[in-house]
Amino acid sequence: MERLTGLDGAFVSLESSTTHLHILGVLLFDPADVAGGVDFGTIRQVVADRVHRVPPFRKRMVEVPFGLQQPSLVDDPEFDIDYHVRRASLPAPGGLPELAALVGDLAARPLDRRRPLWEFHVVEGVEHGRLAVVPKVHHAIIDGVSGAEVLAAFFDLAPEAVPLPLFGPGRRRKGDRSGSHDATGGRRGVPPDEGDPGGSPSPLPGEWALWRDVVGSLPAHAEAVARTVSRTVRTARTLAGRNRQVAGAPPPSPFEAPRTSINRAISPHRRVSFAELPMEGVRRVRAVLGGTTNDVVLAVVGGAMRAFFAERGESPASPLVALVPVSVRTEEESGRLGNRVSAMLVALGEGADTPAQRLQSICDGTASAKEQSRVVDAGVFAGWAQTTFPVVATRLSRLVTNLRLFDHVSPLFNLIVSNVPGPDVPLFMAGAPLVALYPLGPIIEGVGVNITVFSYRGTLYVGVQACWDLVPDVGTITLRMEEALAELVAEADRRDRPVPWWHAELPA
Repeated sequence: MERLTGLDGAFVSLESSTTHLHILGVLLFDPADVAGGVDFGTIRQVVADRVHRVPPFRKRMVEVPFGLQQPSLVDDPEFDIDYHVRRASLPAPGGLPELAALVGDLAARPLDRRRPLWEFHVVEGVEHGRLAVVPKVHHAIIDGVSGAEVLAAFFDLAPEAVPLPLFGPGRRRKGDRSGSHDATGGRRGVPPDEGDPGGSPSPLPGEWALWRDVVGSLPAHAEAVARTVSRTVRTARTLAGRNRQVAGAPPPSPFEAPRTSINRAISPHRRVSFAELPMEGVRRVRAVLGGTTNDVVLAVVGGAMRAFFAERGESPASPLVALVPVSVRTEEESGRLGNRVSAMLVALGEGADTPAQRLQSICDGTASAKEQSRVVDAGVFAGWAQTTFPVVATRLSRLVTNLRLFDHVSPLFNLIVSNVPGPDVPLFMAGAPLVALYPLGPIIEGVGVNITVFSYRGTLYVGVQACWDLVPDVGTITLRMEEALAELVAEADRRDRPVPWWHAELPA
């Protein structure tokens, strides 16, 4: 039995009838050169043969009585691969709009907590003979970085099935029996065994065992609360002193974001949209105008949202505020599943007059946020997540949903923007090359848009998930992101263009 950490458990406790805290990806494969082709049965066999490489995929969640402790993951004695790997098909013509509609419907359905918290949907009928695989995994067991490592368990480095290293470069977990793989995904010399569970699963814990665990943990819980309160007070004092000494405005605080039409109570229904941004253009902007890749992505989002609201005839009262997740995963934690994340709030500077000024404003804002994060004890957030009884978080989440609280108050922030670095090498599944990967992160109450970016082989793949009712025009956001990057590239080209000799200033 493996208990969830406080942060992992929070993604379970904070779910409600409208907030579904799972992560999705849309993977497009081109099986044109695979002898015999690739279909649902092929993908199902690969997943069945390799699911043991991701231990949480064989475990279900067990909640403790009255929500007095974080849930645990235990072996699922009724694990059924056919429940988790499902088949779907697109209507003609099978393009990205049809795929987005299907994925929006999948995103709107919560995962069943009585089973391991993941699904793979194999989608046939995609245009140009392609095949899509849509992983759907609960945020309680992965974050953006570990999610990429989870998918690595099912990928190969070549059509001949050279598997990626598990759990970090060159690492293996204790007890991992994986070896080289043949073209069907099975280990050479070992017949496929529908998941290779490594022995009979343990029985589910009984009610008495759960109660005994809860009661035994209460003294340690009280001590953890005291430590968390003390750390919170120290961090607040340090942060206040830092903000008094630093010139310029500090990063935004929660509830300082302007109220907009995308920041209201959300419904359980979802819309999604996709875009592709050339990494070459991002590098060009970085080289000439400055900033990091993440800064450029935020500037693109800022420009896109400015155009989006302008088309709605809406002018936010102040710059939009984005929540930007930040991985705090150390080298030693590489390959561990679960969540190792912090976050920073960044003003998107859409009030700037030019795209270049917007980028500079964001560069200054992210630098300030990173500097502030260095003086904030990251353990404070993890501590509160660990010590807050899940029943309290669940009741609060449901109360916020039932009262439609964010129809009446300012949002914590306006939108979520994530940027996850991916591999530059080609990946394959069942011999078919991966040609695109669009990521999708969840939305929460009061925040109707999540923009997630994943880099792969010279392209930034963008997935936008939004509330069906608040953002029916979700496609406008991805379209304007492409235009916003083009504007930044044009500005970089203009500044980097040699000045004609007849325009040069004469020496004094």
